[in-house]
Amino acid sequence: MAAPKPPHGKILYMLLPATDAQTSATFYSEVFGWNLRETHQGISFDDSVNQVHGRFTEQLSAVDNPGAIIYIMVRDAAETEERIAEFGGQVLDPANRDKEDILGTFRDPAGNLFGFYEMQEGDEG
Repeated sequence: MAAPKPPHGKILYMLLPATDAQTSATFYSEVFGWNLRETHQGISFDDSVNQVHGRFTEQLSAVDNPGAIIYIMVRDAAETEERIAEFGGQVLDPANRDKEDILGTFRDPAGNLFGFYEMQEGDEG
């Protein structure tokens, strides 16, 4: 039996800017019931229904950037990059297939910043 294809277009992941990752983690855990976990990248979270995942980062500033970066699941990063450009968007950070996570960022035609994430076999989301 073949594994089901990941759902193309599902909101999956958020990179959430934080001035102090632990303070932000505590806030979202206590206020919204998000589940916290330590990963090799820092403090990660899963929303209260385990549908959206992400991590807190002190590498981005919510003041200097538009806030959280929401990642949209895609079946094929290269094809998605072509379609972003075809329909008036701009790829800012193309996906790198040599890394563990195949992801990139783009702006939609209105200038909104998003990310895209190509699910790999065995990924959960």
